[in-house]
Amino acid sequence: MVNQKYLDKAEVLIEALPYIQRFNRKIVVVKYGGSAMIDQELKENVIKDVALLKLVGFKPIIVHGGGKEISRWVSKVGMEPHFINGLRVTDEATMELAEMVLAKVNKELVTIVQSLGIKAVGISGKDGGLLQVEKKYSDGQDIGYVGDVSEVNPKILYDLLEKDFLPIIFPVGMDKEFRTYNINADDAACAIAEAIHAEKLAFLSDIEGVCRDVHDPSTLISELHVSEAQKLIQEGYVGGGMIPKLKNCIDAIEKGVNRVHILDGRIPHSLLLEIFTNKGIGTAILREDGQKYYHEDK
Repeated sequence: MVNQKYLDKAEVLIEALPYIQRFNRKIVVVKYGGSAMIDQELKENVIKDVALLKLVGFKPIIVHGGGKEISRWVSKVGMEPHFINGLRVTDEATMELAEMVLAKVNKELVTIVQSLGIKAVGISGKDGGLLQVEKKYSDGQDIGYVGDVSEVNPKILYDLLEKDFLPIIFPVGMDKEFRTYNINADDAACAIAEAIHAEKLAFLSDIEGVCRDVHDPSTLISELHVSEAQKLIQEGYVGGGMIPKLKNCIDAIEKGVNRVHILDGRIPHSLLLEIFTNKGIGTAILREDGQKYYHEDK
């Protein structure tokens, strides 16, 4: 008698097959941040997941943050981090440090991908004029060198994908006067996914997904149409940091991204479980005409 665990593995592979077929040669943008960037084992698991996506025919792009690492280095060199409305105030010295730290994180990720036998190129939003920005204000207050993406030039990404490279991007861009600005990594990932007409955009962070009750993980919603996501915001079911994240998801869908996923990056292989299984493990937001793969009543 064949051991059940081997039969279960075969079942998982069979369940994944239609997704591999459906998304072959499609672009997937993975926004990578949160605790999964700090823990080395989680970091390697995420990169292995992205590597597997590439090996089965997807065209992944990684956009990563580094807020916790920047804060650590700001403290390490004796600078005091300041925030206004949850946004880091970035003076010239902090911007210089942030760019150095993000570049360091970027090359660490490139190294892990290369060690798996996959060609990777690490770039910032400055390279090839990828991300052009305008200065951002928070309720009229100056928060320094923090920018909103005003324009995306995706040519460098198309060139890298065509040559079979995996692009890894950190969110620093320039304005029209070539001044350097830090960009929120979620915003950068959304702007890139929209500009490059990605099939999927996946946010890996420290939240399980969208829940009807934030204090009860069992109320996790597997799939939401855009109108349902908007209704959750309007009716007050989501709050805090989830509101800008959900609004980013809705914006990405409305600008052409097919599906957006919110996942808990602390769960090993959450990216694979979300993309290759019917129910998934986080929350998928889809267009009004998008087909739901999982039905609660089944």
